[in-house]
Amino acid sequence: MFLMVTGFMNYGQQTVRAARYIGQSFMIILSHANRLPVTIQYPYEKLITSERFRGRIHFEFDKCIACEVCVRVCPIDLPVVDWKLETDIRKKRLLNYSIDFGICIFCGNCIEYCPTNCLSMTEEYELSTYDRHELNYNQIALGRLPMSVIDDYTIRTIRIKN
Repeated sequence: MFLMVTGFMNYGQQTVRAARYIGQSFMIILSHANRLPVTIQYPYEKLITSERFRGRIHFEFDKCIACEVCVRVCPIDLPVVDWKLETDIRKKRLLNYSIDFGICIFCGNCIEYCPTNCLSMTEEYELSTYDRHELNYNQIALGRLPMSVIDDYTIRTIRIKN
């Protein structure tokens, strides 16, 4: 008889505990009901990127001294630097600089270790193409500054608050 009574008491305690868990989960659901949706309508609405966002790399041709530090610190030896040694002034002259964004992992090592600060990250993240060969940017394409999302009047910008 005693076992039967303790069994009913355990069953009652488990029932109360289950009802409490269901009530707690229902309260969480109700607290989420009055939140705004997180989904954005992408082509017409864009998120404002954070301050330290790692987007497309911007390159300033005039500042580069062709030291190839960016190539040495890159984990995949990605930047291609072509230079020619000018014997009369004993300095390197940069001929071509290119980065393939299809391979780039956007680690930012090249920007961090560049002695002349000729490389910087932009807020541009729309790099998709139908042909992977279009992702190989030369110094002209890398020198192009992206249009800021905030300055584009056709797009509604959304800032996510943390």
